[in-house]
Amino acid sequence: MNEPATSPAQLPPAAQPERAASVLPPLSLRSKLVLSYLAVALGAIVVLAIAVIAAVYNYYYTSQIRQLQDAAQTYARGIEDFYTYQLGGHWGPFSLRFPVPALLVIVDQNGHQLLCNPPAGFNSQFCSETAIAQSAAQALQGNEVDGHLESSGFKGLYVSVPLYDVNGNHQLIGALLIAQPEASPQRFLSNVTQAILLAGLLIGVAVVLFSLLLARRLTRPLESLTAAVERMKEGDYSQRVDPPPAQDELGRLAQTFNAMADRIEADVAELRRQDQIRRDMIANIAHDLATPLTAIQGFSEALADEVIQEPSARKDTAQLIAREVQRLRRLVADIQHMTLLESGRARLDLAPLDLAVLVDETLAVIEPECTQAGITLQNTIDPRTPPVLADSDRITQVLLNLIDNARRHTPAGGTITVGARRLGRMLEVWIRDTGVGIDPIDLPHIFERFYRADRARSGGRGGSGLGLTIVKAIVTAHGGTVAAESTPGKGTCIRFTLPLAPNQEEQGSPVKSRPGRERRDKSGKLLPPTWGYNT
Repeated sequence: MNEPATSPAQLPPAAQPERAASVLPPLSLRSKLVLSYLAVALGAIVVLAIAVIAAVYNYYYTSQIRQLQDAAQTYARGIEDFYTYQLGGHWGPFSLRFPVPALLVIVDQNGHQLLCNPPAGFNSQFCSETAIAQSAAQALQGNEVDGHLESSGFKGLYVSVPLYDVNGNHQLIGALLIAQPEASPQRFLSNVTQAILLAGLLIGVAVVLFSLLLARRLTRPLESLTAAVERMKEGDYSQRVDPPPAQDELGRLAQTFNAMADRIEADVAELRRQDQIRRDMIANIAHDLATPLTAIQGFSEALADEVIQEPSARKDTAQLIAREVQRLRRLVADIQHMTLLESGRARLDLAPLDLAVLVDETLAVIEPECTQAGITLQNTIDPRTPPVLADSDRITQVLLNLIDNARRHTPAGGTITVGARRLGRMLEVWIRDTGVGIDPIDLPHIFERFYRADRARSGGRGGSGLGLTIVKAIVTAHGGTVAAESTPGKGTCIRFTLPLAPNQEEQGSPVKSRPGRERRDKSGKLLPPTWGYNT
C-alpha cells in the first residue's frame, strides 16, 4: 500500500528552516563585504546616536544640578546671616521675603522641619513626605548632596546643603533643600534624531556604492587565484597568477601563491625522483638480500644432503653461512639505525668530547687495513682543540664510516687526512683523501637515502647505500651540517660540523675522552666497535 506524499506544509517545524536554508544560495564574498561595510556604518551611526542622546541628557542634568548648587549656596549664605543676625543664633518663627525656587525646605540640626515652601499645585501636606525629609536630612552629615527627587507626583532634581553658624565656632545649625522640576530635552533630541537619520541614510547609500567598487577591486584577484587553484587541483602545476599592481596583502598573496606553486612543482618533481630512487633501492636491496640468501640456501642444502662429507669442509661451509648471515644482519641494522635517526627517536648521550683523541682511537682501529692497502693515515687535529658536545659512540661511527669509505676508494700510495678547525661556536671536521673522487653528477645525491651509483661513494663496492645517509642523520641530530667536495681523479673531502661544549667555547684546553668507550682484547689491542660501518 502506497503512503501519501508529504507536502511542505506537513513537514515538521524543525525541518522547514533547514529546507529553506538549503534553497537559499550562498552569499558571495563581494556581497559579504558590502553587507559588512554597511553593517559597520549603520552600527557606527547607531552608536553615535546613542552617544549623542546620552551626552545631551548628561548635559541637561549637569547644567540643572550646577544651577541648583549655585542657588543653594546663595540661599544658604542668606539664611545663615539671617539666623545669626536676625534670630540671634536661635531658631524661631520666621518667613522669607525673597523669591524661592519650586521647592525649598529648611530643617534644624535635629532634622525638624522649620520651613517648607511646596511647589505650585501642591498643598502643605506635600512637605511631610518621607522622601523630602530624608533628602534634606542627608546634608546634616556635613556634605552637599544632589540627585533625583520623586514624591507624590513631583519629579525633579534637588540639592541639599548644610547650614553653619557664621560666628567663630562654625557649628552645624541645619540643612537647606531646594528642588526644581527636571527640564526635558525631548524637542532638542527629536531634531537631533531626525538629523542623524537623514545623515545615516546618505552615509548608507555612499557606503554601499563605495563598498561595491572596493569589493570588486578586492575580489577580482581572488577570482583569478581561485581559477588557478582549480586548475592546479586538476594536476596542472604550471599555473601562475599575475600579482596586482598594489603591493598590499593581495599582492603578497599572489606572490606567495606563485612561490608555493614553484615549491609544489619542484616537490612533485622531487617526489617522482624519490619514487624512482625508492624503486631502484628496492631492486638493490632485493639483490643484496638475494645473494646471501641464495648462498645460505645452497650451503644449507649441501650440508643437509650430506654432499659435503669432510669435517673441515663442513666447518668451512658453516663459516661461510655465518658470514652471509652477518652480512644480512649488518644490512638490516643499517636500515633500522637510519630509521631511528631520521625519526628523532635515537637517544644521544651528549658529553664534552676530545675529538683529537677520538680520531686517534678511530685511526688505530682501521690502521691495519690501511697499512695492508698501502694507504697512509694522518691526524692533523691540534690537541688543544676545544671539546665538542657530542655522543662518543655516534661520532665514532661517523668517523669509521667516512674513513673506511675513503679507504675503499683510495689506491695504494694514497693518503687519508683528518683535520679540524673552529668556526664560531662550531667545530668543522674534515676527512680528505687522494682517491678516485666522485662524479659531479652523483656528488649532490650521495647523502640521500638509498641513493646508489657505481661512481658514488655509496656504490657497489660492498656497501648498502646507507652509510653516508647515516652519517648525515647523526651529524644533523647533533645540530651540525655535512657537505662533500670532490674532483674526479684527485680525491674527495667530506666536511661536517659539531657544536662546541658549553663553558668550553672560550677555553683552549682539551678534555679527556670519557672512559669506557673503547674495547680491547686481553693483550690490550684496540678492537673495533660492535656495529658495522659500511656505506
